[in-house]
Amino acid sequence: MLVLTRKQNEAIMIGDDIEITILAVEGEQIKLGINAPKNIDIHRKEIYLSIQQENSKATQTETHLLQNINDYFKKKS
Repeated sequence: MLVLTRKQNEAIMIGDDIEITILAVEGEQIKLGINAPKNIDIHRKEIYLSIQQENSKATQTETHLLQNINDYFKKKS
């Protein structure tokens, strides 16, 4: 992990096209501004993990449904 110290209105660059700027420091909270191409998804980590969990559930559900359809047709044969 790279650890950087930045002050308000200072920024860091990730690659050539992602810029993260410190907008404000209020107590224990920091407000960040993120400039990135529109094709880059940006989420808070807890939201990202929730999306990953939902995607995993959806994949498991599809497999279960396909197995049910397969079993149905085996019974018909």
